[in-house]
Amino acid sequence: MAALVETMAYAGEVPWHGIGTEVPSDVSPDQMLKFAGLDWEVQKVPSYINVNQETVFTGRHALVRSSDKSILDIVTDDWNPVQNHDAFKFFNDFVYAGDMEMHTAGSLKSGQIVWALAKIKDSFELFGGDKVEGYLLFSNPHRFGQAIDIRFTPIRVVCNNTLTLALEKSTQNFVKVNHRTVFDPEKVKETLGLAHEQLVKYKEMAEFLGSKRYTNESVREYLDKLMPTLGKDRKEQNLLSVTADKALELLETQPGAKYAEGSWWQPFNAVTYMTDHVLGRSADTRLTSSWYGANKNLKLKALNLAVEMAEAA
Repeated sequence: MAALVETMAYAGEVPWHGIGTEVPSDVSPDQMLKFAGLDWEVQKVPSYINVNQETVFTGRHALVRSSDKSILDIVTDDWNPVQNHDAFKFFNDFVYAGDMEMHTAGSLKSGQIVWALAKIKDSFELFGGDKVEGYLLFSNPHRFGQAIDIRFTPIRVVCNNTLTLALEKSTQNFVKVNHRTVFDPEKVKETLGLAHEQLVKYKEMAEFLGSKRYTNESVREYLDKLMPTLGKDRKEQNLLSVTADKALELLETQPGAKYAEGSWWQPFNAVTYMTDHVLGRSADTRLTSSWYGANKNLKLKALNLAVEMAEAA
């Protein structure tokens, strides 16, 4: 299986996924582009097919990467790529304006997703030492139908668990920059204050989960709802699915299990720890799935279900 992380660089502390090339902490956007292997452009060129030895225009265009002439995707005429250089210029301006640190950048899926992560100063600490730090995940996908996106990403320090949260749904379209329009950094900047609000809400949810106790029966029900048993034999024997059983094993052995022990904060973090550090074949597949794939959705479902079951506790 091909690696999903194509290139990556990080400044400062080693990122939670543990992969990438370390670079100086004071790198410029252009330097980070080069270190992260992102100093290439996307060209939109007409797409043709051969029909009965005649070249026919398809009415669509191919996104071609300048560095190796690989085709990233096929798009319509009114879809405009945002170049990595332009995207990073905005991201860097935002980092400096918010007094943040550019932390990590890279390319996933052969250049189809270019991303950068910035560490913000907002953080909180609960339960006598359980610290959660705030980051912003900036994505610039070179794929049709997908737009530039900025999401709040809290990371639990003790175990490097991640969660990717959208900003308010009512303003989500305001944050997403449609590729059919000219990239406007100012329009995006107006919504970035929502990240702080999201951190406050996440802290409130964490405090609530830490205040409610689970039982052996309720935690099994929780894991079964998240990762239901599909095999007939396991169902008949009232056994959890393999992944749910793995999360149950991690309940008391995961890093940070001592914080709010026995509360709903614990099973929620067992699921996020499992997806970020245990499931998958490698660190790069876990990273991709945790931010852009099935595990991203699983973790959001785990949070919402934990709150729901804590309310009923």
